[in-house]
Amino acid sequence: MPQTELDRLDCKILELLSANARKPFLEIARECNVSGASVHQRVQKLIASGAIQGFDTLINPAVLGYDTCAYIGFFLSDPSQFDTAAEELRKIPEVVEVHYTTGKYDLLIKLYAKNNRHLLQLIHDKLQGIVSGRTETLISFKEEFRRQIPIDINE
Repeated sequence: MPQTELDRLDCKILELLSANARKPFLEIARECNVSGASVHQRVQKLIASGAIQGFDTLINPAVLGYDTCAYIGFFLSDPSQFDTAAEELRKIPEVVEVHYTTGKYDLLIKLYAKNNRHLLQLIHDKLQGIVSGRTETLISFKEEFRRQIPIDINE
């Protein structure tokens, strides 16, 4: 996707929305010294350009009983398995991210399980049969922080 040209106002709007996606456009307009209509138009432009991909609600997995977060690296025996693997992984609700990677793994996924027993069941019953090759599992003890990419409004 080509890089979108952003001006200072676009960057300021992105900065404010990334800090709080529910912030009303009128509050953003006041902070940016522009009209609410201007902010609305800019946000629509940012969505259309792909700069804004959506507005997500972040749910704490532990509140829903998912206490184990794991990253699983796939070593594919055949690179042509990428697309098939991704489609099969999409069918598993506990898998929340899938990445094609360079380096050690061909695919890297992030998933949530209710506990270690559930994780083992997911690996044995759902993941191991997806592609030929092997996997390596890393369990995350704690997510220290998560944040958006930096937005440089001085450009």
